[in-house]
Amino acid sequence: MTEIRDYRDTDAASWLRCRLLSFFGTEYYDDVVVDRPVFSNPAHRVVAVENDAVVGLMDVEIFADRATIDVLAIHPDHQRRGLATQLLDAVLPRLRGGVLDAWTRGDASANSWYQRSGFTENFRYLHVYKSWQDAADGFETPEGLGKPVSAFMHAPIELEASMRSRFARVHVCRQYVRSL
Repeated sequence: MTEIRDYRDTDAASWLRCRLLSFFGTEYYDDVVVDRPVFSNPAHRVVAVENDAVVGLMDVEIFADRATIDVLAIHPDHQRRGLATQLLDAVLPRLRGGVLDAWTRGDASANSWYQRSGFTENFRYLHVYKSWQDAADGFETPEGLGKPVSAFMHAPIELEASMRSRFARVHVCRQYVRSL
């Protein structure tokens, strides 16, 4: 039986494991954290728990003008069972007015879930990664340092073709919004 409840400090290791395994098979595979993020604003942090292990999680940070889903992750062994919807349903009554937004990349199931859950795409831009294999032409570094080996950058969506021709790893990042 799955329990949807607020996050507890004792969930920390299980929370990290769930997040890591959930992201591993997606375009966010290298978005690894070793500590649970701390928010500077109020936040709602809910988890789905089975047998004392976190199998799903949703953290929503509250800003003056919006709420943002900072992370939504479902353990791969528990995906496609409605847990993401249960977590969203647990958070929505706690939010007041404005919009709830979320950011994701190209994972088809994630994009489909946001659309089915009442979100609409509002904005998109690019996440661009320069790896050691990509040319370093045009990069400047402080004196004494060599050209960058790797970099993570943002670019406008209008530059997608040129970014893809230059860098091996380019992702479209989408903002979804839902009125509250």
